[in-house]
Amino acid sequence: MPVIAMTQEMGSLAKDVATELAATMNLSMLRHEVVDHVAGKMHVSSSLIKRLREGKAGLIERATADTASMALYTAEEVYELANQGNVVLRGWGATCLLRPVPHVVTVRITRSFNKRVEWLMNHLETDDRDFAEEEIRRSDHAHATRMHQLFGVTWGDPVLYDLVLNTDRLSVHSCVEQIRQLTQRPEFQESEASRQLLANMALSAHVRSALKANESTQEVNITVEAQQGHVVLKGIVVNEQEHEQAAKVAAGVKGVTGVDNRLRLMKATRTFTYSKT
Repeated sequence: MPVIAMTQEMGSLAKDVATELAATMNLSMLRHEVVDHVAGKMHVSSSLIKRLREGKAGLIERATADTASMALYTAEEVYELANQGNVVLRGWGATCLLRPVPHVVTVRITRSFNKRVEWLMNHLETDDRDFAEEEIRRSDHAHATRMHQLFGVTWGDPVLYDLVLNTDRLSVHSCVEQIRQLTQRPEFQESEASRQLLANMALSAHVRSALKANESTQEVNITVEAQQGHVVLKGIVVNEQEHEQAAKVAAGVKGVTGVDNRLRLMKATRTFTYSKT
């Protein structure tokens, strides 16, 4: 079940490549439903999620946005779709999130700045080149900032990808063929170990999401490790209630067969009383 993670770069023709690739290999695609799912879990509008992702959010929106929850719920969506297999995932940090999984092919589709500007001008039916250039730069800055904040990487670094394709020189069809051929190579064939690794990552994401969604555990900051349905919770919580509730919430997640609660209680801070003499 091929899983292909691709970059999302405005004007690079990555969308065209993903669409033809999905049709050629009979794969599903990561679509805009993810925006709605993430927005629903965060109880905000889909338009806000889009503005934050595209770097169009205002100062107040950026300052008040719960970017940690957005990243958490986004990762959950990506892992779950990848775990189902037979999918092309474009953007949403999929190339970084899925990089540890051996059978996932990670691809960057890129193009020269001038060609991307020309594409946007044609797409918007405008002759305002300055506006198009600013939009491309804004989009690139938003992607670079998000990738650095979430994963500590430099956006566009070629070592992050298995394949980098330049649509200045390659047609969309040629890009599709290069990617399709790579998915058939021995290095990218699924194994029991790689399938289990992805399933573990998806289950861990589901547990983290459930903890964030539950009022009694939404503030906990702990490590969740999953292995074939068995979940291990590690970290520090502030009281016994969080300790118990975290294990209870994790146990209620579909696919969890057991919970090893290794959470530790934060030691009470000693209070010193000072008196004037």
